[in-house]
Amino acid sequence: MDENTIILYPLSNFTFSTKEAQPEEDPSVATRIQRLQRNYEESGMRRTVEGVLLVHDHGHPHVLLLQIASAFFRIPGDYLQPGEDELEGLKARLDEKLGLGKDVAVDPGMNEEWEIGDTLAQWWRPNFETFMYPYVPAHITKPKESKKMFLVQMPARKVLSIPKNMKILAVPIFELYDNSARYGPQLACLPHLLSRYNFVFMGNEN
Repeated sequence: MDENTIILYPLSNFTFSTKEAQPEEDPSVATRIQRLQRNYEESGMRRTVEGVLLVHDHGHPHVLLLQIASAFFRIPGDYLQPGEDELEGLKARLDEKLGLGKDVAVDPGMNEEWEIGDTLAQWWRPNFETFMYPYVPAHITKPKESKKMFLVQMPARKVLSIPKNMKILAVPIFELYDNSARYGPQLACLPHLLSRYNFVFMGNEN
């Protein structure tokens, strides 16, 4: 199977549970930008990693999104500590967001390790503001944040544990396409980024 082929398993193969809430570190966008500025002064450019998790439903690719509050959507991930490896850091962030809660035991076949694939995109925050771009503007020499989006190959089965203050949604890629008004430019570009792949839709695993 070539490197541009992605195996997708049906949404029904995955089990969803809940765990303790994970409140957002910042109550508003303004306080998030203020914290970014403090962190930049201490450690330099922030590095953020996120994972694009794909499943299929009725033979169409869906992206797993976390919904926070009523209208804020994101793919799972978070910022790295200074010096932290990107891939190992992403696995740790995925475990933090979607891994099993404490003292939860499941069949080992339902708890396989994350398999991180290609880098799909890299976004840059040139200044202490909300806008990010898929390039570094020509006049910027010291961007304030770099965000990488990685493709994650989902296993045949897995238990995903969702913080109580969030929801997980399987959103079809046709809904994301050209829909930055609802999902923002980074999520709306995912159909373009995924268009170079061939999808193989697997059946149910019991």
